[in-house]
Amino acid sequence: MSVSPDLFSKPDELHWPDVRVWLQAHADLLTDDRALLEELGLKATGRNVVEFGKAALTRLEEAAEREADARKRIEAIARANFAAQTQTHVAALDLMEARNPSDLARRLDAVAQGRFGLAGAAIAMEKPGGVPFGWKALDAGGVDGLLGEHGLTWLGPNFDGLNLFGAAEDEVKSVALIRMAPHFPGDDTPGRHALCAFGSPEEDGFTPTMGCELVAFIARVVERTAERWPILN
Repeated sequence: MSVSPDLFSKPDELHWPDVRVWLQAHADLLTDDRALLEELGLKATGRNVVEFGKAALTRLEEAAEREADARKRIEAIARANFAAQTQTHVAALDLMEARNPSDLARRLDAVAQGRFGLAGAAIAMEKPGGVPFGWKALDAGGVDGLLGEHGLTWLGPNFDGLNLFGAAEDEVKSVALIRMAPHFPGDDTPGRHALCAFGSPEEDGFTPTMGCELVAFIARVVERTAERWPILN
């Protein structure tokens, strides 16, 4: 059976191994002496307190940084969404000030470029029947051919043969197509098959997984505004 050395019996011959063994055997004398611990620069804690130390502080700091980064990303997304909604509302006011169908098409293209940074926008409508100047004419069944028989929207890469954006066609890398069915004054049909098209210069500007609430809202404004005027053959 080992016996802890008595350090006080030979004060002139203290060696660290002996001191260490003695402290292990009499740990309570050190942990209970708060004044000594403070003089040594150690933190005195209760017996039921677990001191995690630097490693725990590091983990806490890392967690705090992650939370701060996540909060910044959320705030950035919220600011971007608010800015987009504001631009959308201002664009709607611009469109509602249109004086005729041709002016409506011109304003739509202008707000798409000036407020949303797009390559352009266009209004297209099926024949037979008159198609206003500045709108694109589609053959009968053209809207269903682009969106599907029951499709309301289509977002994705631009494709050959669309030809809705005029001089900006080569710049368009992705498109958003929104179905419309405007009913014009004096027209006996319940609604003409039409669509509102937006073209982005970026390949990921419009993707199938993207929400289309804002462009759909603009399309509804275009549709309702267009219904102010009769379409002449």
